[in-house]
Amino acid sequence: MSAIPDQNPEKLNRLYPLVARVLSRQLGVPVRYVPMVDYAAAVSAFRTGDLDLVWFGGLTGVQARLLKPGARVIAQRDIDANFRSVFIANPGSGLRPFVPMKGLTALRGKRFTFGSESSTSGRLMPQWFLAQAGVQPRDFAGGAPGFSGSHDATIALVQSGAYEAGVVNEQVWRSSLRSGKANRAKVFLLWTTPGYPDYHWLAQPNLDRRFAPGFTDKIRASILSWRQKDPEQKIILELFGAQQFTTARPEDYKRIESIGRQIGLIR
Repeated sequence: MSAIPDQNPEKLNRLYPLVARVLSRQLGVPVRYVPMVDYAAAVSAFRTGDLDLVWFGGLTGVQARLLKPGARVIAQRDIDANFRSVFIANPGSGLRPFVPMKGLTALRGKRFTFGSESSTSGRLMPQWFLAQAGVQPRDFAGGAPGFSGSHDATIALVQSGAYEAGVVNEQVWRSSLRSGKANRAKVFLLWTTPGYPDYHWLAQPNLDRRFAPGFTDKIRASILSWRQKDPEQKIILELFGAQQFTTARPEDYKRIESIGRQIGLIR
């Protein structure tokens, strides 16, 4: 199993080996966490069959399913049906918080960074909201945005002043404020997007044949069973920023696929 590397390796290495240990016990088969270097590597490894189960973002999950017909959407977090991004800025940018989406036009001419190029919450949906406000990537300083690679990196770059503004997922933003990694005196919230569907677990289409009939449903049941009352599961849910996992369907991500095609990230 693996996951897109959307946050710093320290957090990923706390979370996913624990997920692997819990799933090993619940499923009765060895489960091993394999770290990925970037989002594209996770999609590629799923396509080749080197990974059986992956925690994808909305866009990467759609990309992986299109490359691997029959792949099974397993579950999402309770927060993923209505996920949001936040635009953030450095105080030296001269920007001010706003409410109407049209306020995004103030980002024209600014040094701006997305997260990973394949991130749903750090690129795809923010780019779409920018387009709705009439802002194109070429409108940023230098004629193009930056790509930090992860949400943590985006916050650090905006906070340092390397970029005047950026966009991250709301969950990481809130977590960074709680931990002190985001300093409100050095980086602040500009605007919060409307909600959209995002992260989900995706499984290979052949697991029932390789392991046992009904094995994929067993994976789903295991993930959906995680609760705060179990000490290990409590840590997993806290690191995922969720109360529990819920069912998800491929059709939940049709909007993500449509926007991905409009922006050119899905062909």
